[in-house]
Amino acid sequence: MSAFEVKYARFQIGQVVRHRLLPFRGIIFDVDPEFANTEEWYMSIPEASRPKREQPFYHVLAENEETDYVAYVSEQNLEEDESDEPLRHPQIGDYFDIDSHGEYHFKAAPLN
Repeated sequence: MSAFEVKYARFQIGQVVRHRLLPFRGIIFDVDPEFANTEEWYMSIPEASRPKREQPFYHVLAENEETDYVAYVSEQNLEEDESDEPLRHPQIGDYFDIDSHGEYHFKAAPLN
């Protein structure tokens, strides 16, 4: 990638998404323009399904039938969730306000 190449993330903070292959959905609360996790984490993914590093990676407040957690997911493995089902993740209120239409609005960081 040249120094002048600009990358665009397909998804945005506050967007509800689901994993294409695994049974979870959640809301994006941060985006890395390309892989920015540990080498150990990256190598723990089976080689056959290991995503390319040169794509956006998303921090997701994720949930499935049994639990909720924070996931780090490559763009290629996400798709928009159009179910309109509410999310229950207990940390949503730490990052988002929810309006009367059920839309999530990222909270601005407090100024010190």
